[in-house]
Amino acid sequence: MIQIISGFPEDVVACSAQGRVTKDDYERVLIPAIEAKLRDHAKIKCYYELGAAFSSFDFGAAWADAMIGLGHLTRWERIALVSDVEWIRLATNAFRFLMPGSVRVFSTSQAAEAKAWLTGA
Repeated sequence: MIQIISGFPEDVVACSAQGRVTKDDYERVLIPAIEAKLRDHAKIKCYYELGAAFSSFDFGAAWADAMIGLGHLTRWERIALVSDVEWIRLATNAFRFLMPGSVRVFSTSQAAEAKAWLTGA
């Protein structure tokens, strides 16, 4: 499940993933939130938190994630991934060079640092 997190600047899409994340989660929640931000901003930022309750992505979710990233390649300014899930951290760091914009990985204990970096505070 993906939930949108409030309390971020207008150019930030912030979300939290819990349990198993599916293609439906992307289509119902995350993609509409991203598209709405892109209508109002030339570039956007993303805060993506995968906490202890996160378990996995299905193939459709992984594909949707790649397609939304590539579909708006030049419109991502910064992406902050917050997670203690080791394979997520390793994969993000390994493929960071393919990802749009600046990407940083933070542990869950660094969530406040991630928010500050993302928003330039």
